[in-house]
Amino acid sequence: MELTATYRARLDRVLRYLDENPDGPQDLETLSGIAAFSKFHFQRQFSAFFGVSAGAYGQRLRLLRAAQWLAYYPKRRVLDIALDSGYAGPEAFARAFRQLFGQSPSAFRAAPDWPSWHAATQAIQEVRMTQARRDYSPSDVEIVDFPATPLMVLMHRGDPALLGETIRRFIAWRRAHKLPPQRFATFNLAYDDPATTPPEAYRFGLGVATHQNYPPDDSGLEPLTIPAGRCAKIRHIGPDSGIAGAVLYLYRAWLPQSGLSPRDFPLFFQRVTLFPDVPEAEMVTDIFLPV
Repeated sequence: MELTATYRARLDRVLRYLDENPDGPQDLETLSGIAAFSKFHFQRQFSAFFGVSAGAYGQRLRLLRAAQWLAYYPKRRVLDIALDSGYAGPEAFARAFRQLFGQSPSAFRAAPDWPSWHAATQAIQEVRMTQARRDYSPSDVEIVDFPATPLMVLMHRGDPALLGETIRRFIAWRRAHKLPPQRFATFNLAYDDPATTPPEAYRFGLGVATHQNYPPDDSGLEPLTIPAGRCAKIRHIGPDSGIAGAVLYLYRAWLPQSGLSPRDFPLFFQRVTLFPDVPEAEMVTDIFLPV
């Protein structure tokens, strides 16, 4: 058992490297060296454990980032995105992009096929979920007095696979109103658990902190205030696939031992840093449980 865990940890090092260095060297010599395996067998070993080759995993990470650039950063040129994704030119980039998402980069930019994007993302998350999960402890949880925080919120209702389109509208609105994430905090309101909620009933709020009043319009954004009060706070660093583990620890382990009860306000997240501005492995998310 111990030998198997050691063997697996060596492969997990490669996954972490690919997540943390999407633009770094990903040749066979580099990746097999990180795992300390023979380069003649590394690809088969990696594929046997994760169901995908290391090269395909790294390529998919870069293409998923490219898709977000296309959808959320309309002023970035397709050529620049292709080059920044490691392709020599737009033709090779377009072929790889179409193979993964079923659309050309320009077509995706105009009208993204979000279910295809979601499926590609889920495939990455499934690989990550096979990694050893972080073990949380009471020392990871901090009780804070959260101040009343006014937001403008766009509510996503329906299939989580279509959340990307709501995010796209939210980013466009805050960009039009000059509310950049670097100056105006980004919050998510986690009303429902996607693992247990029917897709048609799912709700998820996208919020930006602002004290300014905006007149009603057809954007769908509405004012909402996170009320002041105590919260249990736990920080997650890394891809969103790890958030569920932190939330599970709060509800299943920490909360019953704390002697506290949840307040009548949903779990919420503050997105301290966001992908694709930083690699997914460096994303910082503060999770707040009102108590």
